Amino acid sequence: MYLVVGLGNPGKRFENTRHNLGFITVDRLSDTQGINVKKIAFKGLMGEGIIESEKVLLLKPQTYMNLSGESVREAVAYYKIDPEKLIVVYDDIDVEIGKIRIRKKGSAGSHNGMSSVIYQLKRDDFPRIRIGIGRSSRMRLRDYVTGGFSKEEIPLLEEAVDKSVKAIISIMKEGIDMAMNKYNG
Repeated sequence: MYLVVGLGNPGKRFENTRHNLGFITVDRLSDTQGINVKKIAFKGLMGEGIIESEKVLLLKPQTYMNLSGESVREAVAYYKIDPEKLIVVYDDIDVEIGKIRIRKKGSAGSHNGMSSVIYQLKRDDFPRIRIGIGRSSRMRLRDYVTGGFSKEEIPLLEEAVDKSVKAIISIMKEGIDMAMNKYNG
């Protein structure tokens, strides 16, 4: 069984912001696979279905970004998810806008949501997909990540979300090494 987690912030105010690209990706995956993510469980919204003949749980923590790990820890513990079957998707200012980076493990970098997940799980050896949002030299970081998309960013981020959905399916079907070879860059 796989657990795919999209990191983001709940509520209308954050709905279409850079920091919610994890949520946006899980929503796109749920739409393409016909999985309803509406059940309230583990301090989040959850749905279950089948992708590539694998049982899959989709989770969008509703704890706000900085406490995302609480939701993830509860779901991982309840379902006894193996680390290699946990996939976390989130935005990253250290990746060029519109690019994605898939990793088997690693630190959280500057991402507070990912820091929370690693802290709560007490491990960092699980796959993650980082969606690049780049940086702004004109805005404070908090304002930038919780801000909406510019007209120029929308097609780049739409493509990155679509690529992330394909990468999630590739991880399940072909393994993380193949997904990294296909989609990194």
